[in-house]
Amino acid sequence: MRFFRIMKHNNADLWPQPANRIANLKPNTPVKDLELLILRIYPQRLLVSGSYTGPVAAACGRDDTGLVGVVLWAEQVDDVQLGDVIRLHSGWCRSRDGALVVSTGRHGRMSVVRGADDRRLA
Repeated sequence: MRFFRIMKHNNADLWPQPANRIANLKPNTPVKDLELLILRIYPQRLLVSGSYTGPVAAACGRDDTGLVGVVLWAEQVDDVQLGDVIRLHSGWCRSRDGALVVSTGRHGRMSVVRGADDRRLA
């Protein structure tokens, strides 16, 4: 929690303003340029289906407007670490058990904007 209080006061230095926010998300809609701080990553599991076989992990992310579930696929499971700031360049938003979940899906893109080790807390 302390991190978000610091970010709120030093917004220009620590948190770039993306085009989208969690507060703007709606189920069954595309996601574009959403930045999240990863708060928790759950253990990965192996998913075997007709369209995808590989690792998948659930995570929890937030910005200054709320919390959202995140699905990490394939190399994203290894690339994203606790405390990273990620940007979903393109993906989707769904509702699962009343909670919003975002993912890149099969054709979306995601990048790590700032790793946990790169963060500067004044």
